[in-house]
Amino acid sequence: MTESLEEQGRRIADSTGDGPRDRTDAGLMSRRKFAAVGGSTLAWASCTAARTEVEATDSDAPSRRGHMLMVIDLRRCTGCHSCAVACKAEHGVRLGGFRSWVSEQEIGSYPDVTREFLPRLCNQCQNSPCLKVCPTGATSRRADGIIKVDPDRCIGCRHCMAACPYNARYFNPQRDLGGEQRRFPARTHGTVDKCDFCSRRVDAGQEPACVATCPASARAFGDAQDPASEVARMLVREPAITLLPNLGTRPSVVYIGGRPEAFERG
Repeated sequence: MTESLEEQGRRIADSTGDGPRDRTDAGLMSRRKFAAVGGSTLAWASCTAARTEVEATDSDAPSRRGHMLMVIDLRRCTGCHSCAVACKAEHGVRLGGFRSWVSEQEIGSYPDVTREFLPRLCNQCQNSPCLKVCPTGATSRRADGIIKVDPDRCIGCRHCMAACPYNARYFNPQRDLGGEQRRFPARTHGTVDKCDFCSRRVDAGQEPACVATCPASARAFGDAQDPASEVARMLVREPAITLLPNLGTRPSVVYIGGRPEAFERG
């Protein structure tokens, strides 16, 4: 039987000795109320091995299984856009395309107005609309949950872009010439691209570029099925929410802190 979120939290706490904080703390109580606004959004936390879609074989994927997860602490994010710059530098993303970006919104009414920052990227959904609509199998899920796009199989139909509720994919329309082609030999044209949690870095035992670069340490990345990982510990300590939980996509990017208004527009 699938564990509830509370049951898994207790199990992880028992195995790590890092249990939830006192629920009588006023700040934590307000955050738990905040989490309730998002609904029951962490169904992935049951850590079940079942998959609703067929996982494609990926020769670059590590032999271990798991569930790679990113946690973004909105209380720490300053909106500096270092994550977006690091992503572009790491992958040679063309002008006009973004694997990672930061949305900004003004929340409230004068004189009580604040600016909220919302880091965005592919949510690596467990129930992935993009995977279901790809006609060529170019979109596939690795054993560790990371979703990749094979440029050799992508025909640029952009069905996946239409299916993604998070606008996390972009199309490469132009061809590289001369110096650009030599600098970015793997960069393609006429295909769709997106964040893949810097899978090459992950396979080499490194963090994604955005996580390693964030000056405020607002991001954490790791295997949610490993009780000793930082992300598993964070989810025990803090309530977390996802974007557009009502869609049932079960994202692998979760947020803690912040205000509900920043999430309502997806």
